[in-house]
Amino acid sequence: MATQLIGRIPRLLHQVTFRRFWTAQTISYLGDQVSTIALPLTAVLALDASAAEMGFLGALASLPNLLFALHVGGFVDRHGRLRRTMILCDLGRAAVLVTVPIAYSLDALTLTHLWVVAFATGTLAMVFNVSSNSLFAAIVRRDDYVQATSLTRGSFSFSWVAGPGIGGTLVQILSAPVALVIDVVSFLGSAFLLRSVSVEEPKPEPHASKSHIRDGVNFVRRTPVLRAKFLGGGLLNLFYTVYFTLFLLFIARELKLTPGMIGVALGLGAVGALAGSFVTGRINRRIGIGPTFLLGSVVFPGALALVPFATDDKWVAFGLVVAAEFLSGMGLMLCDISGSSIQQALTPDRFRSRVQGAYLGLINGVRTAGALVAGGLGTLVGLRPALWLAVIGGVLSCIPLLFAPLARMRELPDQAE
Repeated sequence: MATQLIGRIPRLLHQVTFRRFWTAQTISYLGDQVSTIALPLTAVLALDASAAEMGFLGALASLPNLLFALHVGGFVDRHGRLRRTMILCDLGRAAVLVTVPIAYSLDALTLTHLWVVAFATGTLAMVFNVSSNSLFAAIVRRDDYVQATSLTRGSFSFSWVAGPGIGGTLVQILSAPVALVIDVVSFLGSAFLLRSVSVEEPKPEPHASKSHIRDGVNFVRRTPVLRAKFLGGGLLNLFYTVYFTLFLLFIARELKLTPGMIGVALGLGAVGALAGSFVTGRINRRIGIGPTFLLGSVVFPGALALVPFATDDKWVAFGLVVAAEFLSGMGLMLCDISGSSIQQALTPDRFRSRVQGAYLGLINGVRTAGALVAGGLGTLVGLRPALWLAVIGGVLSCIPLLFAPLARMRELPDQAE
C-alpha cells in the first residue's frame, strides 16, 4: 500500500483538475481552522470573554452541523450544482468575516457580533464540506480513490493542527481581529481556484422520496463498522471540544503563554501531523488499517494529557504544549486518514452526500454540546480539572470501536450493501 501511495500521489497531483480542487479545498479548510483560533482569541483579548461566553461561541460555530447537516446532504443529492455551491460558501465566509476587523476598527465590536459570525461561518463551512465530498467522487477515478482520500483527508486533518498555529502567529503580529483579514483572503483564493475546475458533476436526484435522508441514516445504522465509527467519533468530538474550548483560556491565562508562543507551539504540533501523514501508510501495512485506526483513536486524545500536567514555569509549560500537540497531531492523522478511507470504501456512491451529512450532523454536531459543557465545567470545577476530564473521556471514547470488527481488519473492506 505504501508503494502504491508513493507511486500514485504524484500522478494525481499532476492532474490539473484534481490539483486545483485539492488546493482550493486545502486553502478553504486552512481558513476554517485559522478562524477557530482567531475568533476565540478576539473574544478573549479584545472583549475579555468569560469561560461561559467562550463556550457559547464554540457552540454556535458547530450548531449548524446539528441543525442542518442531514438536510443539506439530502439537498445536495437532489439539486447538485456542487462547484457553484462551494464557491458561494467561500465568498459568503469572506464577506461575513471581514465585518469583524471593520467593526473592531470602528470600536463597535461586540460578543453578539462574534456569535453571529461564528454561526454564519459554521453554516457555510458545513455546506462546503458536504458538497466537496460529492464533487470529489466526480473528479477522482475509483482506482485512485484511496490515495486521493489520503490527500484530501490528510490536508483536512493537517489544517486542524496547522491552522490554529498560523492563526496564533497572525494574532501575535497583527492582533486577533485584523488577523481575520488574512482568513478572508484565503477564502477568496479558494473561490478563484474552484472557478477554474472543470468537471462533469453527478446527476442530481430531483424526484427523491421523503425518506431520502432516513435512508442514508439507516445505511449507517445497519453497517457495524460505520455505526461504531460514528458513535466513537461522536464521543471523541464531544470530549475534544470540551478540551479545546478551555485549552486557549488555560494556556493564555493560567500558563501565561503569549499569543506568539501559542502560535509557535501549535505550529510545531503541525509537524506531528505531517509526520503522521507520512507514516500512516507504513503502519497500515504493518498492523492493518483497522488497528491503525484504533491506535490513532487512543493517541490523538491521550497525548493531550501533557497539557494539564504543565507547571507555572512558562518554558516547561511551552515544551509540554508542543509535545502534546506533536503527538496528538500524529494520532489525528492515523485516526482520520485510516477512518476516512474505511468509510469511503464502505459507502456506495448513491449514499455519499447523505453519509457525509450524517457524519457532520451526528459527529460534529456534538461539538455544540461539548462547547456548552466546557463552559459549565470551566466555571464549576476550574480549567485544569475540566481538561483532565476531557482527556480521560476522549481516551475512553474508543470503547465502541472495540465491539466492531476493526481489530481484525487488515485491508480496506468491500463496499457495504
